[in-house]
Amino acid sequence: MVSFDHRAEGTREESWLTADRWGAVPALVLTDLTRLVVVAAHPDDESLGAGGLMARATALGVPIRVVVATNGDASHPNSPTMTRAALAEKRKAEVRTAVRFVAPLAEIDFLDLPDGELAEHSEQLQAHLDGLDLAPGALLVAPWREDGHGDHDVAGLVSAQVARTSGAQTLEYPVWMWHWAAVDDNAVPWDRFVTLKLGGEEVAAKSRAIEAHRSQIEPLSEAVGDEVLLGEEFQEYFRRPFEVFVTPLGSQTLAEDYFDEFYRGNDDPWGFETRWYEIRKRALTVASLPRPLFASGLEIGCSIGVLTAELAGRCAHLVATDIAEQPLSRARARLIDQAHVRLERLDMPRQWPEGTFDLVVLSEVAYYWSADDLSSAIALIDECLTADGVVVACHWRHPVDGYPERGDDVHAALRAHRGLRLLSSHVEEDFLLDVFVRPGARSVASENGLV
Repeated sequence: MVSFDHRAEGTREESWLTADRWGAVPALVLTDLTRLVVVAAHPDDESLGAGGLMARATALGVPIRVVVATNGDASHPNSPTMTRAALAEKRKAEVRTAVRFVAPLAEIDFLDLPDGELAEHSEQLQAHLDGLDLAPGALLVAPWREDGHGDHDVAGLVSAQVARTSGAQTLEYPVWMWHWAAVDDNAVPWDRFVTLKLGGEEVAAKSRAIEAHRSQIEPLSEAVGDEVLLGEEFQEYFRRPFEVFVTPLGSQTLAEDYFDEFYRGNDDPWGFETRWYEIRKRALTVASLPRPLFASGLEIGCSIGVLTAELAGRCAHLVATDIAEQPLSRARARLIDQAHVRLERLDMPRQWPEGTFDLVVLSEVAYYWSADDLSSAIALIDECLTADGVVVACHWRHPVDGYPERGDDVHAALRAHRGLRLLSSHVEEDFLLDVFVRPGARSVASENGLV
């Protein structure tokens, strides 16, 4: 996660407005929109990030619902004049006023989740959004999942997962990114931006909505601890005559020819055999297996078979698949003396091996799938996984241009699947390693009679 201080000087709005790359950013086109749901991690997110969009949807006659995850009562933790409970009520009242300026008929849901602890309460947010029965035609808008604030990031991730499973459209809005990122920062998703040009009345309505959040744009008092949180320079990002949204990473699963080209002229393009990063990550993956032996394993996306060779020692039978022939040929040479390992060239999830498995390994592969294919793959894993089965997933966390998904999205989808329970999780800045079992499965210590 990005580390920043809201009190520090941020990137000036002039730098953003004069950036050359705006010329290549397409306009947001709203077509066949039947419903708008705006998620706010805290009161004021909805006005800053999507106030203009709500005004536009109101003019189009689209029903609007605003979901406020937390009450934002941790914004002034050292206030000598206002308790957290009083600040929570004040901020809720500010949301009601603000939303009336841009969407007078909108419904507002306050979830009252703990401010700053949304990661620990993401299931409640997901359950609430699932309960809204979103469907194709609905647009779910949430904070950008890489905004750098923990609550924003979680709200974006959860909303993306709900959109994926419901078929709703989804967009994300940056808030703190404008402050901490530089215009030419690689973290800025210029190639995924879309802009909504606002009319004069929409700009004015959004401005009034922002000004309704007085606890954030004015000091609570003159006392130390009651300072302004969102200063005038910060507010300038959101008084533009347009709003900026981030579109999903992609929609198409990467095809066979992508991988054929990637491997051309390079036997080990990821450095599986030589990079300490890969060697260490592989050791952690194997160490995470909750049992010493498995009857039948499935490794999806085996590449040149380096991890496969280690899994072979833990499985009585192992099926390893890849979409490309070149890495498979190297895997065959590596595993030539392992008769219990079957290597297959399959375009998964469209093609799927027969049989059931008590171990399924997804290592650095599922972010190549579109949202639909990822959902299909998870369903197929559920079907072929035995009652005592284990799923191990390990994925790179940083976004990669051209990949349909991010590692975090993949793991969020797996964690949301009701047929799986998270047994263990290893989280690093660069990758996630999760182990899943069936609901009701016991811990490793319990299985070994230690508990």
